[in-house]
Amino acid sequence: MSITTLFLAVIASIVVWFFLQQRLAAKPWLEEGPIDDLHDGGAFSLPTAKLGLRVFLAVVTVLFMLLIMAYGIRMALEEWRPAPQLSLLWLNTAMLVLSSVAMQWAQSASRRGEIDGVRIGLIVGGVFAVAFLGGQILAWRQLNMLVGFDVTHPAIAFFYLITGLHGLHVLGGLVACGSTTAKAWRSFDVVQVRLSVELCTIYWHFLLLVWLVLFGLLFSGNDNLGTLLTICGIR
Repeated sequence: MSITTLFLAVIASIVVWFFLQQRLAAKPWLEEGPIDDLHDGGAFSLPTAKLGLRVFLAVVTVLFMLLIMAYGIRMALEEWRPAPQLSLLWLNTAMLVLSSVAMQWAQSASRRGEIDGVRIGLIVGGVFAVAFLGGQILAWRQLNMLVGFDVTHPAIAFFYLITGLHGLHVLGGLVACGSTTAKAWRSFDVVQVRLSVELCTIYWHFLLLVWLVLFGLLFSGNDNLGTLLTICGIR
């Protein structure tokens, strides 16, 4: 299987998944209830917000897939030396997992109508996300101090590029999380923040999934990535 074929297969899979999630047969104009209820997180506002998020996540997925394939192709060259394995990355991964768990807690609280639980979940999730970003910066500093490795080394350059790009998406998520937290702090009506909390939670789970893939294939060792690329016919 060529790289082009693999790439097209990934794109096709994303498109199929995207349309299957859209509930094409749904008829929101037949929904019962007052018009105001439909706009308050109902049939009109909910699909629009989720549609935009799904398009964005599809684009980001393709971007990271291309980076992984580029990493694998570069790794196949003879002069390749893998980046050192940093134990700090395990701690950073734990921070992101806890952040995602806290966001799920906030979403569950919003479904139960518990505004205090929403606030706590959002704040805790944000704190762990900040800890994750701080740990990533420390990992960069550790790599910078290693003898024999510098930013011009391919493996190190890829490490900075991929973790930096993922970190930017986490930072963007923190902005959205902060806005949702401020809204939840000003309001005692869970309905007003329920959709925002749900979208933040979906985005956070996506960031965690992306990081687990990157960590498992790139940073916990290169054997896994090499085996995958061999199976796909890239190596």
